[in-house]
Amino acid sequence: MDLHVELAAVEGRRAGLERALRDAVRDGRLSPGARLPATRRLADELGISRNTVKAAYDQLVAEGYLTARQGAGTQVAALPPIDTEPPEPAARARVPRFDLRPGSPDVGTFPAAAWLRALRRAIAAAPSPAYDYGDPRGRIELRSALSGYLGRARGVIAPAERIVITSGYVQGLALLTRVLEGGTFAMEDPGLPFHREVVRRGGGVVVPLRVDERGACAEGLGGCDAVVVTPAHQYPTGVTLHPERRRALTDWARARGGLIVEDDYDGEFRYDGRPVGALQGMAPGQVVYLGTASKTLGPALRLGWMVLPPHLVDAVADAKLHSDHHTESIGQLALAELIDSHAYDRHVRACRLRYRRRRDQLVERLGARRRVRGIAAGLHALVEVDDEARVLARAEEEGLAVGRLGEHWHAPGSGEGQPQGLVVGYGTPRERVYPEALEVLGKVLEGG
Repeated sequence: MDLHVELAAVEGRRAGLERALRDAVRDGRLSPGARLPATRRLADELGISRNTVKAAYDQLVAEGYLTARQGAGTQVAALPPIDTEPPEPAARARVPRFDLRPGSPDVGTFPAAAWLRALRRAIAAAPSPAYDYGDPRGRIELRSALSGYLGRARGVIAPAERIVITSGYVQGLALLTRVLEGGTFAMEDPGLPFHREVVRRGGGVVVPLRVDERGACAEGLGGCDAVVVTPAHQYPTGVTLHPERRRALTDWARARGGLIVEDDYDGEFRYDGRPVGALQGMAPGQVVYLGTASKTLGPALRLGWMVLPPHLVDAVADAKLHSDHHTESIGQLALAELIDSHAYDRHVRACRLRYRRRRDQLVERLGARRRVRGIAAGLHALVEVDDEARVLARAEEEGLAVGRLGEHWHAPGSGEGQPQGLVVGYGTPRERVYPEALEVLGKVLEGG
């Protein structure tokens, strides 16, 4: 291993080396089990005698900071923690036994073998410039693959030159806010609070957009610059945008020069029929389409994409350049290979079957006593309850974590028109624990 050691001029060489190594062990820069350089090598690097290094090692072995065994060299000893006091009860985060919070897929289904094969093929075929700084819009291989996939799977009009690869949906929304220089964004009410905060931190003004059983309402958009919607499967109510509402939104955008931001976060997962095509296909000049691999593959990949109207491509690419230059390239090449080989399609189909079974199990377990709102799609369901606080208290007692509808309103607790409910994510749990998690959920709801 390489070892950075500074010897103070005011100390003797042996004492200085002992202090430097002792401090490195204490503050964790040298972790337990780390093997130190041989005495001859460290002496050459520091410009001191080998006997001085050996004497320093021997002293620290005697003090218990290091261990030395014949044939194993000199290693850092495992020391007891300095702070042995247990944390205060309030500081200990309680890990739930069962996690039914929305927002994540079952990451245990990540297609590791297929991804590894795609990664090997991508790296074998990658030209050397792929390892250099690249186009801020992303690798052309992935943009071309997405152009074909989004067209056939989601009905998106997506020429490769109008696609920008991002590090997930959040970055896409932040880049767009920057390009619009803030502006006023209408965002669904209820909707995800974190996304509203992303817009606000980018300088945008957020106004609520009412959602009912037919999806987002276009009335009252007024002088808004942009409207952010989840038309395929509204989060968190689970409704799909009615065709009349689709036309109303696109008519508003054309008439007022406004922009529709389409968050197609789980559009591939429709269980009671064919997935509804993306809104972007109706008005590609007025819609910014945002998609991601976070729900289909896993959030850790940090791969998303924007399909932009022609007049926004250069501005968004420039904002991306000055944000992080470009999204990492190797993952882009692997995803392109996964799409082109149709392994991505096969994985999405397998996930669709798995999540459909999970939703069916949820509906069956809750029975007729509890209404599950929304279409059969996605990775979450909204379950109506009469008293969120009481049900959530019972859930915490049982070690069950779920989402609550109340936190999704623009003005929580403001009065009428705000039904109460639990937002149940059935994507997160592993297969073996999901049935037990449903039993606990049913018990909580029956008592609440």
